[in-house]
Amino acid sequence: MVQILLVNDDGIYSPGLTAMAAALRQWGDLTVVAPAVEQSGVGHSITYLHPLVVHKEHRQGEFFGWKVEGSPADCTKLGILELSPQRPDVIVSGINTGTNIGINVIYSGTVAGAVEGAFFGIPSIAVSQWTDPPPDYDRTAKLAVELCRQLLKQSTPENLLWNVNFPANKPGWPLGAKLSSMGIRRHTETVEKRIDPRGRTYYWSGLNPIKSHHPDPGSDIHSILAGYVAITPLKFDLTSQSAMDQLADHNWEITTSTGT
Repeated sequence: MVQILLVNDDGIYSPGLTAMAAALRQWGDLTVVAPAVEQSGVGHSITYLHPLVVHKEHRQGEFFGWKVEGSPADCTKLGILELSPQRPDVIVSGINTGTNIGINVIYSGTVAGAVEGAFFGIPSIAVSQWTDPPPDYDRTAKLAVELCRQLLKQSTPENLLWNVNFPANKPGWPLGAKLSSMGIRRHTETVEKRIDPRGRTYYWSGLNPIKSHHPDPGSDIHSILAGYVAITPLKFDLTSQSAMDQLADHNWEITTSTGT
């Protein structure tokens, strides 16, 4: 039986997590490890300045999963090293409330939960859902499991990390699934300045990936706007190979003496 670890960044009480857990239990042996509170936008943060506290979460008198006072990456690490009955065969992170597309992938706790799994050499899949109009998480979860089964078969030691985004919940959508690149062109970023009732200034940071990114053809943004599930293979090696090749023969000069 497939051993599955389910994590997220929206927290243990997220409806997307609940729906995904129900669907994944039809596929294999499931362990749920999720943050105690919402951790959206924390990226790949980890907890090391204080202890990680873990609680058992029960629902209707039955054990549901583990509630962690930490980040999504913490949850994945604990799940792999301590809380799963055996090493997971696949890690699923989500269903996230809202898409994780374009360069906002870098900020995403959902994607970070999957990246941490890939660090361990385990096929890992982040799943997110556009939320306007309100999603049908149960339907998305069933479709997501179908894709997770296929992605597990397509995973190799060199290709372990996948980002899956579902389009809006409209009649007839999704139209299918498309392999899509990560959109990297953002044309606007906003910080909204406001004044509170006591006259103090505060700000809201705008992180709307649909409005702020260019929907370049072939990108994840373009795919979900057209009604398709965007499937993006990712990697966590941030090395620029083109720069490595270009500068391979460069002689770097550095002063080694401190002088007098």
